[in-house]
Amino acid sequence: MVDLAGSERAKNTNSQGARFKEGNNINQSLLALGNVISALADMNSGAGNNSAKAKFVPYRNSKLTRLLKDSLGGNCRTVMVAAISSSIASYDETVSAIKRLL
Repeated sequence: MVDLAGSERAKNTNSQGARFKEGNNINQSLLALGNVISALADMNSGAGNNSAKAKFVPYRNSKLTRLLKDSLGGNCRTVMVAAISSSIASYDETVSAIKRLL
């Protein structure tokens, strides 16, 4: 299980210093994870079978994707759990989480 808590927008939490850096690192790992999942989906859907870009999966772009390489590219099931909120203050984060689930 991978806990990605702390990936919210820095301007909404007024985080500074170590917390800001930690949130930034989590967001970079999430972006890398999304890129890996997109590359795997493109390969499995048959999109761009003739291009070299479709065959490359960027596992080395973050520590998180290196750790999850066997789980993401292997013969396994992956589940994503996201916390969503009805609060207007969390609207952007909720919409982003729902888009990742789809």
